[in-house]
Amino acid sequence: MLKYPEPRPRILEIDPYVGGSAEIAGKKNVIKLSSNEAALGPSGEAIRAYKAHSERISRYPDGGASELKLALCGIHNIDPNRIVCGAGSDELLQLLCRAYAGPGDEVLFTEHGFLVYKLAALASGASPIAVPETNLCANVDQILNAVSKDTRIIFIANPNNPTGSYLSRSEIHRLWSNLPSNIILVIDAAYAEYAGLQDYNCGIDLVDSSENVVMTRTFSKLYGLASLRVGWCYAPGSIVDVLNRVRGPFNVTGAAIEAATAALSDRDHINKSLALNDKWLNSFPDQLSGTKIKCLPSAGNFILMQFPSIKGQSATDAEKFLIKNGIIVRNVESYGLPDCLRITMGLDHEMETVILKLNEFARIP
Repeated sequence: MLKYPEPRPRILEIDPYVGGSAEIAGKKNVIKLSSNEAALGPSGEAIRAYKAHSERISRYPDGGASELKLALCGIHNIDPNRIVCGAGSDELLQLLCRAYAGPGDEVLFTEHGFLVYKLAALASGASPIAVPETNLCANVDQILNAVSKDTRIIFIANPNNPTGSYLSRSEIHRLWSNLPSNIILVIDAAYAEYAGLQDYNCGIDLVDSSENVVMTRTFSKLYGLASLRVGWCYAPGSIVDVLNRVRGPFNVTGAAIEAATAALSDRDHINKSLALNDKWLNSFPDQLSGTKIKCLPSAGNFILMQFPSIKGQSATDAEKFLIKNGIIVRNVESYGLPDCLRITMGLDHEMETVILKLNEFARIP
């Protein structure tokens, strides 16, 4: 009897990741605020660097992304030899699981954390463990209580997507200081650039002082290069060595390296992007204050909106209403948040339209 090829254990438990919707059938000029993309898009410098690279696309890229590493070193005052670049930070999260977790091992993350953590764990054959949060925020004591002899990796999104919550520098340090040294603490700081809070720390100093902490970052958010898929991590030398052994030799394209390097230098564009985000992050909740929609505090470029469990006023009803009006936000039921929608902070006219429509929705009897 014929037997079909079977995948490795746990692969078929994976529900493929589905990103935020981008289109609405039959509608033009859709307002897309579903994927936490940069409202202003990439800088002109990044676009010029990308276009200039077109003359060299017949050549393989620099496998070590040396130019980008040096630029990151200049911005963050870090050792370029402790940087690994990847096809988005997603690839680095997956490589960490592939290299350090397998059958019989456990990978921990919080219950409303980024969906890729579970997918990466299952793809490596490890067991994904979702740790309960407290008030939609990671709880250090709960995480420590969930640690077992089989735990190999702990993923902490800080700030967290989709909740917008974060752990303070002291709480992250408390978590790390109570972990066995054979467990890797991965601080996923994809939204670090937006988190201008006094007690927030992206984790660089903890990487510098440890042998089991990794910080991951991305160019998909503030820098507006989501389509190019470029991210990076900062890690101890021993982990950098392992990641360089398992990653593809040319895993970041030349165009991505050039555009990302240029994006880092355009401070004017960065400052404008941050100012626009801060404007709406602060004012958006106030302009919905007369409704039953609750906007949760956020340290990212998005806000999680919580809707009442009232017929006609639920998150499902709101999503349908917004789609009808040409607006796409993120349904986060797959994150265990069926009463919520996540909205990316967009351009002025986009946010003004969304506010108008949400207030109109809230008045529907």
